[in-house]
Amino acid sequence: MHRAMSGGRAAPPPPAMPLLAPAARAHAASRVAPHAADGCAQARHTIAVQHVEQILLGAQRLGHDIDALLRRAGISPALLLSPSARVSQGQYAALMRSLRRVMRDEFCGLLSRPVLPGALAQACAAAIHCATLGDALRALVRHYRLLIDDFAPRLRVQDGCASLVLVPQAPATPCSRFAESTFVFHGYGLLCWLLARRLPISAVELSAAPHAQRHDTERIFGAEVAYGRPRTALHFDAAWLRLPLAQDASSLQRFLRSAPRDLLVRYRDDCGLAERIRRQLRCQLDGELPSLEAVAATLQLTPQTLRRRLREEGRGYQSIKDDLRRDAAIGLLERSDLPLHQVALRLGYSEPSTFHRAFKKWTGVAPGEYRHRQLAAGLAAGA
Repeated sequence: MHRAMSGGRAAPPPPAMPLLAPAARAHAASRVAPHAADGCAQARHTIAVQHVEQILLGAQRLGHDIDALLRRAGISPALLLSPSARVSQGQYAALMRSLRRVMRDEFCGLLSRPVLPGALAQACAAAIHCATLGDALRALVRHYRLLIDDFAPRLRVQDGCASLVLVPQAPATPCSRFAESTFVFHGYGLLCWLLARRLPISAVELSAAPHAQRHDTERIFGAEVAYGRPRTALHFDAAWLRLPLAQDASSLQRFLRSAPRDLLVRYRDDCGLAERIRRQLRCQLDGELPSLEAVAATLQLTPQTLRRRLREEGRGYQSIKDDLRRDAAIGLLERSDLPLHQVALRLGYSEPSTFHRAFKKWTGVAPGEYRHRQLAAGLAAGA
């Protein structure tokens, strides 16, 4: 059983927490240029191509030109042929915006009937005037129950645990399963925004089957994720329902202009051990990265404790290093005109051939081919 149902709930929030401090620090860090004086490389988290394939399921079902949609978002269609490929957060957000605009559906054709543009704004307008998070969440689920036939969102509170549950109303399909995942992801981002702080999740249940990049999903929610469940649900401490909202009508307009991109990154968990290590290593990419023992000493932990705590987060030290180098490489290939050998040096590779082999292992394509594909897609997007 997941932790939420076994009594292991997140601690109630303290009466006073500094609003937005972690998010503000993360945002400032994310804007460091690749040529910055402190030597830190841009290494924003990237998104697995499997998520791109899933967000396109509705468009495929309805017969839209998938290649044109991808190129409009600056994504090379050829990347879908590489199971290990990644795209940037900006590309994924651009694809979602393009899908919504072309299909006139905020759920990108994933549901049995479209959710017309403006539904999110209406839902937020209904929630923003509520006194507490609990009242706002009840207003949100009432709003979407009128718009969605495939599942019914409900708020349930039992034994101190609050659950946003999606009750199926029709036989499940690959489209509807990903729509459920999308709903709880955006719903979670919206709840974090309403509070102007990250809402700790105790457990996540998804009706979707697990995939090779499932640790991406766990990183987003910062919680244990159980796949293949009868119902999709988020579980968190019910004490958070009593908190007052931190947003108003003026901040709502700014939020709607930046959605869905801000939902992808603004309230990510920067406090986990793996994220702390990633930030520490980011400024050391142009040389040999420290050993696990050295990182443990910096964090005042024993190597055994560091390994155990990373396992609890579903991570390993080598995977943190590999993911960081991969994401930094993708950022440099997309946002700079550095020759490939210079990219390799910035990532700590003395031999370009070693970088080429590593990049192909990470993404399924060589770095030169990746840059060429993305350049061609970017030109098409700007045409």
